[in-house]
This record gives sequence, structure tokens and C-alpha cells, in this order.
Amino acid sequence: MTVLIPGDTCWRTEPAQRAAFLIDIEAYFTAVFAALMKARRSVLLLGWGFDPRTRLFPDGYDGPEDPDEMGRILVSLAEARPDLDIRLLIWKSAFPISASQEFFPHRARKWFKDTKVKFRLDDNVPFGACHHQKVLVVDDQIAFCGGADLCVDRWDTPAHLDHDQRRIMPTQHCHAARHEVMMLVDGQAARALGDLSRERWRLASGEALSPVEVDDGEDRWPEHIPPHLRDVEVAIARTVPAWKSAQPVDEIRRLTLESISAAKDLIYLENQYFASPLIAEALAARLSEPDGPEIMLVVTGRSPSWFDHLTMDRARSNMLWRLKAADVFGRFRAFYPTTPGGDIVIVHSKLTVIDDRIARVGSANLNNRSGGFDTECELAVESDDETVRRNISAFRDRLIGHFLGCTGDAVSKARADFGGMMGAVDALNRDGRLAPLEPMKMTAVGKFIAAYHLGDPSDVSDSWRAARRKERVYGDVRELALHAKAHASSKSITSGK
Repeated sequence: MTVLIPGDTCWRTEPAQRAAFLIDIEAYFTAVFAALMKARRSVLLLGWGFDPRTRLFPDGYDGPEDPDEMGRILVSLAEARPDLDIRLLIWKSAFPISASQEFFPHRARKWFKDTKVKFRLDDNVPFGACHHQKVLVVDDQIAFCGGADLCVDRWDTPAHLDHDQRRIMPTQHCHAARHEVMMLVDGQAARALGDLSRERWRLASGEALSPVEVDDGEDRWPEHIPPHLRDVEVAIARTVPAWKSAQPVDEIRRLTLESISAAKDLIYLENQYFASPLIAEALAARLSEPDGPEIMLVVTGRSPSWFDHLTMDRARSNMLWRLKAADVFGRFRAFYPTTPGGDIVIVHSKLTVIDDRIARVGSANLNNRSGGFDTECELAVESDDETVRRNISAFRDRLIGHFLGCTGDAVSKARADFGGMMGAVDALNRDGRLAPLEPMKMTAVGKFIAAYHLGDPSDVSDSWRAARRKERVYGDVRELALHAKAHASSKSITSGK
């Protein structure tokens, strides 16, 4: 049975002739440049953040007007191609966040003033929430979706080197190693992301945009990107908060719970945060099953933001304690990746791979707010086709292998040799580049922050009512635990145990 149900766990499903997984920003930025060079009618970008100084090919410093800066590329394209409509819709970030980013994206308005590029900041969300969708659509023919924004502190390669001068920022300082994942699709799946982006633009500006019709016979797909999947149905799942006339949408939260429930062998999670009691309880229920799946979690060792370290990292500690207590059969492992020299790699990807059957890439974090307070968007593929499953498995093994400093083929072989992913990681992790993630020691203040999930509301109704949030979140957890217990009892009766 499929977990991708339009109107429930996703918005809609649409076919894609090709789909590709882009691991780390070097791959994403080069693909973006190739796609923009082919754009003829429309470029639509949704983002949490945006900095026009972002360099797509940071191979050196060329002075204050680098030709590979994203802003200059867009302005040049708009001038060279009068029929090309370029629109950027970026969240109007709160002052503390914009201050940490040299007041971008706000300053980008001046950058694009008196140009043909249409730049708009979007604050059409509840107070305290953010627009977190990251989508780029070109001519309605191809589209990118995932966790990455076009910002100056994102670029890195899968090598995640200790020192890489290409990670240079406009301040001439180098940012930390960083891991991201994006997904690229074509066909009707790309057009559907165009529909989503146009609706966001309409809500933000009041201007309705028509779908793009292009029939010039030219393929917008970047020639250097090999498709990993062919002829697949792609689901689009969303989170939309209840706000003004908008009805709440929690497709991503539903899909996450259904995905966890459907797993047989391995649940692989990469995420910036791990702070949702509801998701932790769903995972704990699977760990309590004698024949349940292995669960592997990869997150950042320590959040780079002081606010996230204060809030999300402490809530994560409670989730880790819960899963360690539930792991009576020894199937749960949590890691944080490091560079070859031992520095923390910032994990900003948001993806889930279930067995070799389901792959999800998007913007949603494993916290409360991504399930009902912020706007989010993700793509999901589910298939029983042997070729598709083999390629999903290869994608997951390549991800794990790049953290370990080995190939995906080496991970695949080790899985077979050692009877599962945990044994494979133990065997290949000789340099300790995947370090075990342990709960933090917390003060009374830290325990209070974690218990009430400060900074991490579930939806608009509890955004400024921490007591209500705690009551509601853990009420949902109790309900989920009862459901899991009933499901396990039913399963035992059915199997004759």
C-alpha cells in the first residue's frame, strides 16, 4: 500500500520523466547555472533566505563585482532576454535573523531596484513563523526542491574539507563545512511546483500568474546531471499554517508518520533538527518491535546558531533519551558528521529514505514548527520497481558513504557482509568521521526550555502559549503511543504470535 495519498499525506502526485538527487551545494549551484542559461520564459524562486552576492563558482576572488554572483547573473539574463520573466519571492525575515546575515535578503531590494528582476519579500505568515519553502522552477519544465537557499555561507563539496578556500564569503572569511541535498525533477512534477510557486506569489502580491507554455523543443535539463530515477510518480507534500483565510495543511507531518510506520528494514534520516516528540514517539514504537527496522539519524553535532543551540539542541536531548530507552533491541544509532580533521559538518539537509522504497527530499525539519507553523515543501518518490528501488538504495548508500569517506558501493557491500546498515557503519567508520551523538547535560533552565519546546510551536494556536504547547504536543504523543500499541497487538494476533 502506498503512503503517498493526495489530500492526506501529500498535495498531489505528478509524473516526472527524470529525477536526480544533488548532494551538496557544488552540485546544486552548477545545476542552477546550467538551468538558468537555458531559461527562456520564466524563472520562479521561493526561498527562506537569499543573498545576491552568492557565488555559483567560488574558485577564487575576482573583486567586488564577481561575474558568477547570483544577482548579477539574474540581472544580465533579464536584460539579455526581454521575454524572460524572473521573480524571486523570499521570506521577509525577522530582524535578529537578517542582522546575522548582514541584513540580507532585505538589502537585496536595493540590489534589484530599477532592474527587470522582480524581487519581493513575503511576510504573509503568522507572527513568529517563517516561509521555509526552497523551490526554483525554470520554464515549468524543470524544478529544484530541497533544503538549500542561495546564500553566501552554503557552498561546499561532498569532501567537506577542513580548509577549503572556496567556502569564502564576501567578508573574506570562510564558513564551516556544510551538507545539503536538493532534488531536481522535470515534466508534470516540475509544472506542479510552478503552480505552488505561482500561488505563493499571488498570496504575497495579489498578482495572478499564468502557467508557462514553451514549445521550442529545447530541453531545460542540465546536460551534466545524470537522472537517478526515470518515469516515476513524484508527490508534493506541504505544510501551511492556519492564517487569515488559509486552512492549515499538515501533509508533511502525516507523511512522516506514515513513512515511519511503513518501514521494514531501515529508516534513514538526515536533518538540521530532531526536536519533535511526535516523530520521536513514532520511532520509539518501531524500536519496541522485535522485528522492527533499524533507525539511523544524522544531524549536526552542535547548532551554529546560539538560539538553535539553546532551544533545538536541548529539545533534541530529550528525544535522544526517549529513543535510547526504547531501543531494547539495539537498532537505533544517532551520529553527527565531521571533517577529516574532526571539525563539525553542519547538516542542513532534510531527507528521509525508507528501506529502498521511499525517498523524500524537502525543506521540513524534524521539529514541531515544520509540521504546522512554518510553510514547507518537499518531494517524495515511492516505488516497488526494482530499478527505482536499486537507485534509491544507491542514493542512500552514497550519502552515508560520503560521510565515512568511502563510496556508496563500499557501503552496499558492507551492508551485505555485516547484515545491515549498523554493522556496515561500524565496519567502515574506522576514522570516526561519523561521531556518536549523545544527549546533553542540562541545567534546570535547559530542562525547562526542552520540556516546553520554547521557540518551536506546533501551530498558530500555541505559538505564544508554551503551556498549551506542552499539553498539546504530549497529548498527541500519548494518542500516538496508544495507536501504536493497538497496531502492535493487532499485528501479533494476525501473525499468530
